[in-house]
Amino acid sequence: MDYLTLGLLALAGVAAGWINVLAGGGSILAVPVMVFLGLPGPVANGTNRIGIIAQNIAAVSGFFRQGFSDFKLSASLAACAAVGAFFGANVGVRLEGVWFERTLALIMLGVLAVMLTGIGQKPVAADGKAKNIVLGHILIVGAGFWGGFIQIGVGLILIPILNRVMGLDLVRANMHKVFVALVFSVVALAVFAAQVDIKWEFGVALAIGYALGGWLGAHSAVSRGEALIKRVFYLALVAMAVKLLFF
Repeated sequence: MDYLTLGLLALAGVAAGWINVLAGGGSILAVPVMVFLGLPGPVANGTNRIGIIAQNIAAVSGFFRQGFSDFKLSASLAACAAVGAFFGANVGVRLEGVWFERTLALIMLGVLAVMLTGIGQKPVAADGKAKNIVLGHILIVGAGFWGGFIQIGVGLILIPILNRVMGLDLVRANMHKVFVALVFSVVALAVFAAQVDIKWEFGVALAIGYALGGWLGAHSAVSRGEALIKRVFYLALVAMAVKLLFF
């Protein structure tokens, strides 16, 4: 592997990590790069989890250093997501083709419609108090399944659950999201590693970029607040849906 390839993967990781922390969908950059470099879909899907783990370690640390943490709620949500991720990853290692991409695009467009029309939207006070705890945890299992299956776009599913259903402001929703994604990504990587040939050298290059992007994203989320997160969220939804449906 040459340095140009490593550099390309690291740069893709920086962009993907930043987008993932602020909104979600960053893996739509990293996974196609690996496919372009010759990796089969399931291998690229599994290898991407190495970068995701590094990114979320950096992001969790970034939020914590700025005074944002609620490990009790994060841990319970992560445990539910991990169950879903185990089963999702076992599906992901077996499926290739365009149908899962088309399904993802439809999900993204549905979430975008909800966000833009404000269906079910209520003002959220930045007090960090979660509501609808049971329903939120149930929905997180489904989000974990998707995260284990394909990872791409899972943040765009997690944020509405944490913000719209559980009533958390977007900064705290992102705080919990990165912890949840860290835990279920470890589970998913273990499943993929047991069944496909993970390209660890690709993963390490991605991890360096993802970690830097995750750190930058966590600081952007806190310093720039909800306005930036919303703009990135909408742009990520539209870009990813167009990519999956037409390219």
